Amino acid sequence: MSRSLWRADAGASTVEFAFVAGILFLLLLGVLDFGLGFWTQIQVGNAARAGAEYAVSSYSQKGFDSAGIQASILNAVNLSTIQASPAPTQTCGCPTASGIASASCTGTCAGGAAAGFYVTVRAQAAYSTIFGWPGISNPITLTAMQVVRVK
Repeated sequence: MSRSLWRADAGASTVEFAFVAGILFLLLLGVLDFGLGFWTQIQVGNAARAGAEYAVSSYSQKGFDSAGIQASILNAVNLSTIQASPAPTQTCGCPTASGIASASCTGTCAGGAAAGFYVTVRAQAAYSTIFGWPGISNPITLTAMQVVRVK
């Protein structure tokens, strides 16, 4: 009888499947969790872009409208944790290869052009992972920033 037990292989594939299915299920949960995080990051970026679009489109009529930009950020996406933080800012500067160099609003840039007016829009949202993952803080603050020339 002991020999027949050692040679019996009925149910071995069931045990193997249960082992592999558990690992695959854990991987699926990780993909789902991080996928939702990436989706939230895309929504934060969309909110920042909406604020920047509002700043560009409304500047000629209203000038720098911080409250309107913030409202545009908050209304752009359906995230309960979205914030327009820190508040939008307006600066003057000259474009360079490495970014925007600060300049006087009435000054001129190196190429002779007048300094431009730039608005910086930031959005952020907190994302809580479904499960606690080793080495990842929970919640995660996701941020996005847009800089646009308005004049």
